[in-house]
Amino acid sequence: MTSPDARPDLSRRLAAELVGTASLVAVVVGSGIMAQRLSDDVGLQLLANSTATVFGLTALIWVFGPTSGAHFNPAVSFADWLMGRLAGGGRASGALTGAEVGAYSAAQVVGGIAGAVVANLMFEVSVTELASTDRSAGHLWLSEVVATAGLVTLIFALARTGRGGLSAPAVGFYIGAAYWFTSSTSFANPAVTVGRVFSDTFAGIAPASVPPFVLAQLLGAVLAVAFVHWLHPQLGAPGDTSLGDVVVPTREETS
Repeated sequence: MTSPDARPDLSRRLAAELVGTASLVAVVVGSGIMAQRLSDDVGLQLLANSTATVFGLTALIWVFGPTSGAHFNPAVSFADWLMGRLAGGGRASGALTGAEVGAYSAAQVVGGIAGAVVANLMFEVSVTELASTDRSAGHLWLSEVVATAGLVTLIFALARTGRGGLSAPAVGFYIGAAYWFTSSTSFANPAVTVGRVFSDTFAGIAPASVPPFVLAQLLGAVLAVAFVHWLHPQLGAPGDTSLGDVVVPTREETS
């Protein structure tokens, strides 16, 4: 389990979160554009998009996990902070501080926007047009609550049981499955949601649809934290540093 004092400095962690989130959104949006151009079958488009996301997300967590934990998701960073406060362990538990959550979230959102713009440029899609796909409906919001709650539960359960190293494939597999078992195709990430506004393509979401999506995602994170805290009451408590293993255990690099 990782001590908070053994983590890389904040600037390197923020760089990892920004580049990692940008890369993730580039994978999601870019593969969506490619899928739409190669096939008129919506099912095949979703299959291609979800498959690319599974492999891309898994690889990115492996790359950036040792530096920042590879959250790439404000809901996960917020849940990390909330779990530490709920359990009473705070910073000593390895959880992020409130300031770190704000910094992580800002880096993730900037990265999400940058990733969408890069994907647009790679496929010669206009970078000045916002997405027009309306995703405003109760069943979609419920899907985001379910998808995010499942994701956060998975991450924290693995951390608590000493299996944080399995998070890369586990998170990738879960998101790939959630593409198919949720009607929203499992955004489950406020930064990715905001980023997808900046590409009027297969993976886009209209700006007006974003606020309820983000609220649903944060609600899902809160519900997951409450459930995991009940399931593993010792998670994040004084003396337990499991929260330093969210998503992947971080470590200080040696020269």
